[in-house]
Amino acid sequence: MAKPATNRPSARVVPLRKGATLEMVRLTCPDTAQAMLIAESFGTAVVDSDGIRDLHERLIIETADSLSEGLGEKAMQIHLQRIVGAYVGSAHGAGQFYSRAVSEARDATAKSANYARDEDLDGPVGYDSAAQRKREFAADMGIQSYALRMAAEGAVAAYRQVIGEAWKPFDRPVDNPGQSLDRKAAEAQMAALG
Repeated sequence: MAKPATNRPSARVVPLRKGATLEMVRLTCPDTAQAMLIAESFGTAVVDSDGIRDLHERLIIETADSLSEGLGEKAMQIHLQRIVGAYVGSAHGAGQFYSRAVSEARDATAKSANYARDEDLDGPVGYDSAAQRKREFAADMGIQSYALRMAAEGAVAAYRQVIGEAWKPFDRPVDNPGQSLDRKAAEAQMAALG
């Protein structure tokens, strides 16, 4: 027995652009142990991670306190969600950049081990090799991304304290450039027709 056809409008699926999460930051940025190892191995300054985390946590909490009279509960949540999202997004971007720098340093180091390649040999006396410069650059990026990770973790902790729930990134709809491009093309064509 066949079912009668129903005329229901089809649901429109809107693709979402996923925001960076704190878990993504933790996967791309060094943790405390790795940051300490980088600082010791490359002779760079040790970052005050607890200080960075605590300062950013206090910063967000104090910001919320100062805005509490002027913003409603939902407005505060939206505002802090955006601010924390900026911290998390910045740390994630830095972590991705750090990962690429590490890959480039590994490649350069592996190539420099091949003594038949003249372009990868050490530079003149007093200058570092290209591989050494890439390793040092990757180390700098590691320390920077770790510092930004700590700022993001502080901001996320403050969000939980102020709002009372875990922070989640805002997944915004993906812009549909095809429609706007079609509309622009149609406007240009109509203008050409007079």
